[in-house]
Amino acid sequence: MSFFERPDGRIYFEVDGEGPPLALVSGLGGSGSYWSNIVPPLARHFTVVRHDHMGTGKSSMTRKHHSVEALADDVDSLMRHLGHQRYSLVGHSTGAAVGQVLGLERRERLDRVVLFAGWAGPDTHFRQCFSVRKMLLERVGMEAYNEAAPLFLYPPRWISENPQALASMIKEANASAAPVAVAAARIDMIVAFDRRASVGQMTTPTLVLCARDDFLTPPHLSEELAQLIPDAQLSLLEYGAHACSQTVPQKFLDEIVPFLRR
Repeated sequence: MSFFERPDGRIYFEVDGEGPPLALVSGLGGSGSYWSNIVPPLARHFTVVRHDHMGTGKSSMTRKHHSVEALADDVDSLMRHLGHQRYSLVGHSTGAAVGQVLGLERRERLDRVVLFAGWAGPDTHFRQCFSVRKMLLERVGMEAYNEAAPLFLYPPRWISENPQALASMIKEANASAAPVAVAAARIDMIVAFDRRASVGQMTTPTLVLCARDDFLTPPHLSEELAQLIPDAQLSLLEYGAHACSQTVPQKFLDEIVPFLRR
């Protein structure tokens, strides 16, 4: 097990493969295990770095306040610690917010960035989804929150066709869950994130990717993001929902690998 010590905690990370460095940054749950199904094919082309966000999974945290900017600094500091002066990044949802911060504030460090199921700023639908999820978390508890999460993350058909995988994911989520207060603070963090006014200053080559049936961060949010970032490419998968890297992994890889290797 590998850990990177930080002033306000320590970060658990894993490294696989050889080649140009690629950071995979997870979504709201924060666990690097989210990427497990696509690490092997990516590791054939890249040195793949994934980690548990501070305060989630095997990573510890002593800071009291959460911010996307702090998560971004964790990622960049970890990549420096591993000796990577430049790297590419694939960020999912919250990780896509991290990618925007790094693209704006550490642009000299990024070669390419994939913003997957992201948003430039919240809208009414986004706020309503996370208001409901936070209410469930705080009033009913973490287990109920994790039971409901697949309804926001996966297509109905995929849920129906993959009961064993679904049960395994819920079990893992319960086993690695952050404390309720941390999870609630992370929801507040992403609802507050809004870079609409500045994201147009990004110069890193960017691919914005989303599934058309993503309920949690619908494609109109990715369309807005791609319109705001100069020369950004937009890719909309027909199926796969919010976690399309898990539900249609080959289609996901077919979009990101050529972009990252270009």
